[in-house]
Amino acid sequence: MPKHVQARAAQDAQEERQVRKLARSHHAPADWKFHAQMVVESWAGKTPQEIATTLSCHPRTVRIHLNRFNAQGINGLGMREGAGRKPRLTEQERSRILALVKRPPPGRLERYADGSLQAREEEGSAQWSLDALTEAAHAAGIQVERSQIRRIYLREGVRWRNRHSWGTSDDKDFAPKELRSSPTTPSHPTGRRPSALTS
Repeated sequence: MPKHVQARAAQDAQEERQVRKLARSHHAPADWKFHAQMVVESWAGKTPQEIATTLSCHPRTVRIHLNRFNAQGINGLGMREGAGRKPRLTEQERSRILALVKRPPPGRLERYADGSLQAREEEGSAQWSLDALTEAAHAAGIQVERSQIRRIYLREGVRWRNRHSWGTSDDKDFAPKELRSSPTTPSHPTGRRPSALTS
């Protein structure tokens, strides 16, 4: 049976205030807030098992962080240096992935000096998508997953949607496609609709 661990009492009113403030904070680092919540729940008399159920984590995690708080005080609430999963991408690789969208997609037609239109890759995507960016990153020697690329762009405020994009042209006779009703859709008069006759 695992040893019952409890958070020690706060050393003074200031430490208690700081821990409780961290536990309620909307702006503190997530790990500090999470570990402070464990301490506050322990002060309320909950066992590590009950705290783990409340905070959706493992009881062992609760015991580790309560012990750390007991030994180091408020400084023990943060993650230790070197803890957690190491980032799989370097900052340089992230920058290269972000720079990809500034280039034309491999399947987009480009006008060359002789006036011809050609795509770098006939089978390539004509617009950037997560799949196309993943392929381009792999071609550039960056080992990355589609989900990682999505997270990188989400952090930059870019959201991916399935969009239909219409073509554009620098031809003066080109008329851009507009949204309009189908020719088979009957037009409705804008005036008042007649009501049904009642007998």
